[in-house]
Amino acid sequence: MILLTHICQAQEWQAEVMTGFASYNGDLSQRAFSPRSLRPAVALNMKYEFYYLVIRGGIAWAQLAGDDKFNKDVSYKSRNLSFRTNVWEASLCAELNLVEPDLFYAYPYLFGGVGVFKYDPYAFDNEGNKVKLHPLRTEGQGLPEYPDRKKYSLTQFNIPVGGGWKWRFNKKYDLAFEVGYRVLLTDYLDDVSKTYVSGTVLTNRVGPKAAEMANRAKPIPGSGAIPGPGEMRGNPGVKDSYFFSGIKLIMHINGRQE
Repeated sequence: MILLTHICQAQEWQAEVMTGFASYNGDLSQRAFSPRSLRPAVALNMKYEFYYLVIRGGIAWAQLAGDDKFNKDVSYKSRNLSFRTNVWEASLCAELNLVEPDLFYAYPYLFGGVGVFKYDPYAFDNEGNKVKLHPLRTEGQGLPEYPDRKKYSLTQFNIPVGGGWKWRFNKKYDLAFEVGYRVLLTDYLDDVSKTYVSGTVLTNRVGPKAAEMANRAKPIPGSGAIPGPGEMRGNPGVKDSYFFSGIKLIMHINGRQE
């Protein structure tokens, strides 16, 4: 009976806000993590705590970016591609407190769940104008000359996983630091995945801007070569991904049940 009473008291609603950073990992990043890729991120969640288990649902926003000019390898630099995007995300996750929250003032937790996000990659052309990349079909997506390349959706599912550390601040508030990784099912977060396609086909089917943004390569030092149709533009064997990390303020809506 005492245990049942304790468990019932541990059930409560919480609200939390996170502010921090997001980081992109994909075809335009030579390393899994680079400080140069850090961009702002915020999140809002509603949570229901049931003893060790916490169910949370929420929304998040972040900016993501990648640029070949920050890569060290000359082949990456010569490719000369870049992108930026805003990401809007909604997710439903389960948190697992690794110790009993009422007995410790600081404790670790893990989380995992499912999410959906919306994005729209863009870059800047040679005149500095913002150009959305999805309509340009830069790798021949949806064109009859490339029947195996389907247009990608700007709304995708993801799998959020990660962990963090919580601190009991007082009866009303907790603080937490969290790092989360988003497993993606798409390789087109950055609009780069497979091989270069014919600039002539892109010009005729979509327009000259498509050909310009699809192949912006500079001559490779030493050889002077510029990649052409059929040569690798990205790596289709590895999906893109992104990270969230930040500080969270957690409010116990009715006060902590002690």
